[in-house]
Amino acid sequence: MPDLRNCRRCGRMYNYIGGPPICLDCKNADEEVFKKIKDYLYEFPGATLSQVALDCDVSVEKIKMFLREGRLEITDGANIILECERCGKSIKTGRFCNECQNQLHNDISGSYVKPDKDEKEIKKPGVGMRYLNKNF
Repeated sequence: MPDLRNCRRCGRMYNYIGGPPICLDCKNADEEVFKKIKDYLYEFPGATLSQVALDCDVSVEKIKMFLREGRLEITDGANIILECERCGKSIKTGRFCNECQNQLHNDISGSYVKPDKDEKEIKKPGVGMRYLNKNF
């Protein structure tokens, strides 16, 4: 059964398949904006956030979104401040610093209990399907 939702950006209904809660048209528009920023940074490496926003006609929030997604990275010496969402440490890309990312990974890994390989599956007789040897 399809998961129909309204796009948070444009309000149109769409079939949600995962990821950000926006429709395919809005996702494609984001990809065009990202391509424009990527091409600009290829031509002008080390450009500031305000330069990119002004020259590409893109909001600062949209650029920060790409930084948070890990699709862009802040260069050394830049005046942009991106902070770890967990501890507040200054980072170059993503949502978390390396230490917090490792800690979160360890916390999640530690909460997963692997099944014991020695346990044998208990089979219940008569449950499921079987082949009947009948001649037709």
